[in-house]
Amino acid sequence: MNIIATCSRQPWNKGKLVGQKTPLRLRDIWAIRVRLQIAERTRDLALFDLAIDSKLRACDLTKLRVRDVAHGEHVSSRAMVMQQKTQRPVQFEITEQTRSALAAWIHRAQLRSEDCLFPSRRHTSDHLSTRQYARIVKGWVKAVGLDPAMYGTHTMRRTKASLIYRRTKNLRAVQLLLGHTKLESTVRY
Repeated sequence: MNIIATCSRQPWNKGKLVGQKTPLRLRDIWAIRVRLQIAERTRDLALFDLAIDSKLRACDLTKLRVRDVAHGEHVSSRAMVMQQKTQRPVQFEITEQTRSALAAWIHRAQLRSEDCLFPSRRHTSDHLSTRQYARIVKGWVKAVGLDPAMYGTHTMRRTKASLIYRRTKNLRAVQLLLGHTKLESTVRY
């Protein structure tokens, strides 16, 4: 007997925009940064600035430990992280502005070297979840009047890469910064 079951469930992405998310423009970056500074949201400012500088995927960004970006009280000007997806190291520069935001966050949260840089408030996880990070990003873009359906966590990864490419037109450099193994992956950015 061949019975075909019909399912009335809707696909999770019905009516939603799927695909690549738009990178932030320079004025959007500044609008978000200023709002976070005015609101004195130390953790969010550190998270936002590091997300832009590092160009890391959400899964890698949320799992960072203090020791990955700082030695004692000193936040490094460069960091190297092993990417979860590719198992390849990627190096990134940490700008002065981001170093200041990170130092303020580490001090305020009284984080030690072995602690997660962005700890979870829940006891089920050591670090901020990628889902919570996505909600935080959504809040940032909504706060400056952008459509949250157009932006997401991958927006943060794409933003600096797109700004660098617009300035230099050097696709190979962007490939290295993002840690892509294939140039074709970078071209899609």
